[in-house]
Amino acid sequence: MSSFYRGAAGGATEYLAGHVNTLVDFCALRDVEVPRAGVADVAVLFGGSILAGGDVFARALADGAAPRGMIVGAQGHSTDALREAMRLQMGWSDVDGLTEASLFARYLRERYDLSVDLLGHESTNCGSNVREALDLLRAVPHERILIIQDASMQRRMDAGFRLLAPGTRVVNFAAHRTHVDDELRVVDAPAGMWAPERYLSLLMGEIPRLTDGPQGYGPSGRGFIARVDVPDEVTRAYSALRATGVGVPRPADPRWADAGA
Repeated sequence: MSSFYRGAAGGATEYLAGHVNTLVDFCALRDVEVPRAGVADVAVLFGGSILAGGDVFARALADGAAPRGMIVGAQGHSTDALREAMRLQMGWSDVDGLTEASLFARYLRERYDLSVDLLGHESTNCGSNVREALDLLRAVPHERILIIQDASMQRRMDAGFRLLAPGTRVVNFAAHRTHVDDELRVVDAPAGMWAPERYLSLLMGEIPRLTDGPQGYGPSGRGFIARVDVPDEVTRAYSALRATGVGVPRPADPRWADAGA
């Protein structure tokens, strides 16, 4: 995959790559190395993930990570990219209008012969994803849930659950932790990977959202998520990327931004 930044050379790109990977490591939260058998009572895949999230989810269920699975997601800022990935990789031409949950459920049936009974088709952003998942979970006895989301949004999803379901143990496993090399090229791109510019925009967009200040989504701001401690090195990496103009944080899309897009 091509580099997303062509204005720097040599050591400059190596310097920037370190900052990008710092954001990846922070946002793509993983509590376990792999979702092993019995790690949770329910595994939840969120529709904001790239296509590879479906593969991770299927593998987790096949390995017995949880006895039940759930997919949550209607439509939001990432839906068009998921539909396009399904067109390209599965040859589907009838994806327009399908929800993220429907797309992933069909993907799992056709590729893995796997059926998922718990589907949520209403949520349009990170905050409503959490609320819809919790609504569905009321009918399912559980103490621990495994949540799988895109690398860029996993930490914010965790913070949403910590706010709205503090008594539930959440086991995080980001669908991917895709890094860039010293020339800012995506390394080992997983299925359905974002275009490089989009990926960086998603990662950068998370830092102001996660920062607990007046403009953020935490308790001191809009109150969409529990407090997240953003390390100094992450703040420095974000600021350096902004200063070089290498990327632009993803703005909230007003179509989906009613509660934490």
